[in-house]
Amino acid sequence: MDALEWLQATALAVALRRSATFYMFVNAAHILAIGLLVGAILPLDLRLAGFFRKVPVEIIAPFLSRAAGIGLAAAILTGFCLFSVRAVEYVQNPAFLAKLGLIGLGLLNLLTVHLGRGWKTAISIGIVRPGLRLAAALSAAIWIAAVVAGRWIGFL
Repeated sequence: MDALEWLQATALAVALRRSATFYMFVNAAHILAIGLLVGAILPLDLRLAGFFRKVPVEIIAPFLSRAAGIGLAAAILTGFCLFSVRAVEYVQNPAFLAKLGLIGLGLLNLLTVHLGRGWKTAISIGIVRPGLRLAAALSAAIWIAAVVAGRWIGFL
C-alpha cells in the first residue's frame, strides 16, 4: 500500500486530481486508445477466425496488428495515469482486478499467437490454421470482456 500511496502523491496524480480539464483529456485519450485497440483487433480477429475470407489476411494482418499495438501501448500509458489518481481504491475494486487479469490473458494470447508458426504462415502466405482461428476467437472474447470490465469499474 505504501507504493500505491506514493503513486497517488506523485505530481502527475496530483495534477490530474486538481485539474478536471487535464483529467478529461487523459480520460479521452484513454478512450481513443481503447477504440484504436479494439477497432483494429476485432476486424483482425474476425478475419483470422474465418469471416471476410475475401480480404487477404497477409495484407491486413500486419497493419491491423501494428495499429492494435499502438492502441494497446497508448491505453496502458493513459490507463496508468488514470490509475495513479486513486490507486489504493482501484486495487480493491473487483472490476479493476478483472480488467487487469483479462488484459494479462490478452497479452499472453497475443504472445502465443505472434510467436507461433500459425501467425507467420498467415502473414506470409495467407493461410490461417485452425489453432490461429481459435486463438483469434479467444482474443476477441478477451478484449471485449476487458472493455466491459473497464466500464464496470465505475459502477462498483
